Amino acid sequence: MRILYLLFAVLFLLFQAAPGSADPIFADTAECRSQGNFCRAGACPPTFAASGSCHGGLLKCCSR
Repeated sequence: MRILYLLFAVLFLLFQAAPGSADPIFADTAECRSQGNFCRAGACPPTFAASGSCHGGLLKCCSR
C-alpha cells in the first residue's frame, strides 16, 4: 500500500507543468505590455482607454 503513495508522488512530479507554460504569450499581449499598458477583461478603469486587444482578442489592452 505504501508503494501507491510513492507511485502517486512520482507521477505527480513527472506530469507537473513547467513554470510559465500554463500562460502562453500572445503577440498582442506582449505588444500591449511592452508599451507599459495592461490587459483587462471587461471595461477599462475610468482614467484608462482601450487601445487594443490581448490574449488573442479575449481581453482589452488598457492605456492612459
